[in-house]
Amino acid sequence: MRSAVLPLLYLLVACGDADSKAPAAPTAIAAHNPCNQQIFEDDRFTVCDAGGGRIELAAAARNETPVRRFADLESKLGARAGRVAFAMNAGMYGEDGRPIGLAIVEGRQVRAINRRKGGGNFHLMPNGVFQVRGDGRSEIVTTADWKPSPDTRIATQSGPMLVIGGKLHPAFDHDGSSRHIRNGVGIAPDGRPLFVISEDPVSLGKFARFFRDRLKCRDALFFDGAVSALWDPANHRRDVTVPLGPILVAFKPGTFRPEASKPGPEGRATP
Repeated sequence: MRSAVLPLLYLLVACGDADSKAPAAPTAIAAHNPCNQQIFEDDRFTVCDAGGGRIELAAAARNETPVRRFADLESKLGARAGRVAFAMNAGMYGEDGRPIGLAIVEGRQVRAINRRKGGGNFHLMPNGVFQVRGDGRSEIVTTADWKPSPDTRIATQSGPMLVIGGKLHPAFDHDGSSRHIRNGVGIAPDGRPLFVISEDPVSLGKFARFFRDRLKCRDALFFDGAVSALWDPANHRRDVTVPLGPILVAFKPGTFRPEASKPGPEGRATP
């Protein structure tokens, strides 16, 4: 769930192709397509691999307008939208679309770390943070272990953790009765971040096992359930749900070009 204040409403529509959610052949991630389906314990999961491409976060501060839909993200990206490999909602948020946990966008903290206790999935401790360092290295750490660093380029806080050091979250049943479309991220053994959305409603236990047992992730973080969405241009898929919160967008490897610098207020170029 996004947070306790949000409705458990999920409406999924594929843009352009009514069969875009139909199962593809369960193969390993293809080199030409960042997102592909796999079968695990009779359920379908789509796995997206950034393949070393740049990952960015869209998350709004209090004085900024949130991006709530993939169509709005596409418009905001402008010419860069053609270089998108995929995008996925990424982190718990409030009714206004702003993150309720840590959010760092290009080194700028737009929301502080949230260590408060409470109800709902976000507060099912341990929760955690997905972050990307300045050198492109991706990490998942528990909220308790997270430390601020000037080297953190982007970060988003969510919860609960799915896998912690190779072990499943201790609060999960093997296959509980709560079933939702779910999404999250794990770190592969070679350090690559792997982003996953289930195509069938699954329990938290099964979702976590997919990361640990199929993808061999020692650490994985839950993003959302019932409001999970994916933009996958190569497969002509752009999910439409209730309005989203923070969104991670991965660009195709080798296609990132920084935006042209503009003079700052003192005539200096700004990054």
